[in-house]
Amino acid sequence: MSRPARKVAIVGLAAAVLAAAGCVLSWLAAGSQVVVAPVLDGEPSTMSMQYSAPLLMLSLVLATVAGVLLVLAVSGLRRSRRAVAHAGRLPHANRGRLPLAGEHSS
Repeated sequence: MSRPARKVAIVGLAAAVLAAAGCVLSWLAAGSQVVVAPVLDGEPSTMSMQYSAPLLMLSLVLATVAGVLLVLAVSGLRRSRRAVAHAGRLPHANRGRLPLAGEHSS
């Protein structure tokens, strides 16, 4: 695996983790409790949750970004690792593969 490709994948993984953390923080900050007035006189007031639409939207966008970054980083790591295996640098690169026409199996 080339060093730049590995660094890009690691930075992508770190960015995915940060986006996921931002998603959780945004979701937690989106809700607040409010007091709801009673419907009839003499009834107790109740508590309800009020959500902030912009913070919920930010949370959904960050979740989407985290997922996309995670998929891109993992596929980049696997692709570059597969390239190294096909280059013959790993001893198990040809294990389980049938020899091509004209190749000698050893």
